[in-house]
Amino acid sequence: MAASPSFDITSTVDLQEVDNALNQARKEIAQRYDFKGSTAAIEFVKADSTLVLTAEDAFKVGAVWEILQTRLIRRNVPVKNMELGEVEPAAGSTVRQVVTLKQGIDSEAGKAIVKYLKEQGLKKVQASIQSDQVRVTSASKDDLQAAIRTLKAHDFGVELQFGNFRG
Repeated sequence: MAASPSFDITSTVDLQEVDNALNQARKEIAQRYDFKGSTAAIEFVKADSTLVLTAEDAFKVGAVWEILQTRLIRRNVPVKNMELGEVEPAAGSTVRQVVTLKQGIDSEAGKAIVKYLKEQGLKKVQASIQSDQVRVTSASKDDLQAAIRTLKAHDFGVELQFGNFRG
């Protein structure tokens, strides 16, 4: 007997694209007039999946974030999957802000997705949380496509990606 059709819902950030966007943002910061003589910098800590933005004051950290955000959006990196930390004092009379990259669907968002699918009343659509992703199965491919449409219309706080469609 064949397995019922299914697809996986994931939420990932392509770290290579993040690195490329960082390099573009660093070049723009180096060339911009309002950052001349500034100590504004962006550091990427791959081990922790964090970005550390540093500058002289909170206003410049915000400007660095805006530059980086535009570069990330142009490279189709989901900015929804980034969590901004508080602006905190750092060494040498500078301030820093830590941006955490969220990889995978956390348990809260997974539960919200499963609950939302149950509330929509789609016939015979089953959703189950599997570590950092959600698998949705149904006897009908049409029901799965309807589930994808309803999930795309709702905001769960992370960028959802649909893949691994098995028929």
